[in-house]
Amino acid sequence: MIYRQLGNTGLMVSEIAMGCEGMVDQPYEVIKEYVDVMEEGGVNCIDLYSPDPALRSGLGQALKGRRDKFILQAHFCTVWKDGQYKRTRKIEEVKEGFEDQLKRLDTDYVEIGMIHYVDSLSDWEAIKDGEIMKYALEQKEAGRVKFLGLSSHNPEAALAAVESGLIDVLMFSVNPCYDLQPGNENLELLWAEESYAKPLLNMDPKRQELYEVCQRNGIGITVMKAFGGGDLLNEELSPAGKALTLYHCIHYALDRPGVACVMSGARTMEELKKSIAYEEASKKEKDYAAALASFPKISWKGHCMYCGHCAPCPRLIDIPSVMKFLNLSIAQGEVPETVREHYGLLERKGSDCIRCGACERRCPFEVPVMESMKKAAEVFGK
Repeated sequence: MIYRQLGNTGLMVSEIAMGCEGMVDQPYEVIKEYVDVMEEGGVNCIDLYSPDPALRSGLGQALKGRRDKFILQAHFCTVWKDGQYKRTRKIEEVKEGFEDQLKRLDTDYVEIGMIHYVDSLSDWEAIKDGEIMKYALEQKEAGRVKFLGLSSHNPEAALAAVESGLIDVLMFSVNPCYDLQPGNENLELLWAEESYAKPLLNMDPKRQELYEVCQRNGIGITVMKAFGGGDLLNEELSPAGKALTLYHCIHYALDRPGVACVMSGARTMEELKKSIAYEEASKKEKDYAAALASFPKISWKGHCMYCGHCAPCPRLIDIPSVMKFLNLSIAQGEVPETVREHYGLLERKGSDCIRCGACERRCPFEVPVMESMKKAAEVFGK
């Protein structure tokens, strides 16, 4: 298992993390088996959006003696009412739900306290200036939450939260179909058939900006909806009109700036094991570039996807890294010091490009790589 630093938190999370879907409505024995498979496979991060009391209690029991091996991404604002999940903004319910969570998990703290499901700017403004944020910050101050986060499907609301300086982690929906869609408070539009009826060109600029700001500001991204609820894995259901594989989706998400891990929504033990096996998959199995380039009605022409098809460079330039740092600087309008430092650590720079054109001949998205290397040399110097 490969581990990545979660933004500026200092936490090291496994690239493959675990959603809780498969453990909902399951007996303790099944929950324990999930935890056993995670531990054996090196998965150390678990998202707990569901307030299901049986899940919380079962997981707490399954973590006994190994709590320190796992990073828990728990949620504020999710409660259990009338036998089902409910999102709430009532502060008393928020408090009650969080206390119930700690008690059932049998722990004094969680590593990440995630403010749940903020998909509108008005909702974010109300949370930011209201009792929920005050309570969340109090829990952080008390050490019951190590870092604060927020989950969202809307890049506009997420960007506002990231730029506020109040959160350390963002849970966001990342996949190559959602990334084409503009921000909207209506989550259903992300997979609605009419949203893909007309030709779509390149990533939505707000989503690109969100990922780059997260990378620049040290806000770690934990990914949800990497498989679009499973739709992207099924040609008949895929909004793109063509199926991707599990490994395509994981690799795509992990290539986005700021991303630390992908939450696998595994609903069976076999699905979890297959997600973990991503780490042993070949480059060919992970390669999403050809699939994306063949999507009907969708084009990423001229947009660097950081897929690595430009390699090998005869001058040994790490072209995707140069492109990523260049895009971060262009988006900022200046060169942030942290970006300059990371660029400076590269063994070969954009200025080492000899303009042989081999990279451009291999790029499935027709990115003007040579001009980008020249631009990097101008922006960062030699």
